[in-house]
Amino acid sequence: MIRTLIAESVALMRAGLLVLLASEPDIKVVAEVDRPELVLPAARQLQPDVAVVDGAMAARDGFATIRELRAAVPACASIIMSLTRSPGELREAIAACADGFVVKDSDPGKITDAIRQVAAGKKALDPDLAFFTLNSQISPLTAREVDVLRLAAQGEPAMEIAERLYLSVGTVHNYMSRVIGKTGARNRVDAIRIAVGAGWL
Repeated sequence: MIRTLIAESVALMRAGLLVLLASEPDIKVVAEVDRPELVLPAARQLQPDVAVVDGAMAARDGFATIRELRAAVPACASIIMSLTRSPGELREAIAACADGFVVKDSDPGKITDAIRQVAAGKKALDPDLAFFTLNSQISPLTAREVDVLRLAAQGEPAMEIAERLYLSVGTVHNYMSRVIGKTGARNRVDAIRIAVGAGWL
C-alpha cells in the first residue's frame, strides 16, 4: 500500500484528488493539508511514502518545503502538481530534489502512475515538459527575482510582495528593476510576458 500525503491549497482540487486516489486499491491517503507549514509536521508524524504537493504551494516558499521534506523524511518521495507547464518551475522542483512533476490538467491515470513510479524509487516527469525544458533558455534571473516576478504576475502590488517575502518595498522595486533590465523588457508587464514565454516562471 502506497501511503500518500496530499498538500493542496484549493479545496475542490484536494477533494478531486481524494476521490481519484480512493478508487486505487494500492494507494491510501493518510493525510491532507492545505498550507505548506503543515506538510512537515504531517510527514514526520505519519511517515508517508509519497507527498503530492501543489506547485503554487511549493513555489510560495521557493521550494523550501520540498527540500526540508527530503531532509526530514528521506523515505518520502515528493511530486509537484503544477497548474502550468513552466520549465522554470520544473527546474526549481528538480533542484529542490522533487521526485516527480505533473501538470494538474493531466489525465488522472498519469497522476496515479506518477505516484506509483516515485514510490518505486523512479522519477516521474511530464515528457513533453521535460523535452521543452531541455530546449529552453536558462533563466538569467535569481531565485529571489523569480519570487518577486511570480507574485507580480499574480497581480500582487509591491507592498504585498514586500510583506510576503519579508522585504522592504524599496528592495522589491530594486528587484523588479533588475528583472526588467535582465529581460530587456519595457516595463513590469513586459517582463512578466517575456519570462512566461521563456518558461522562467
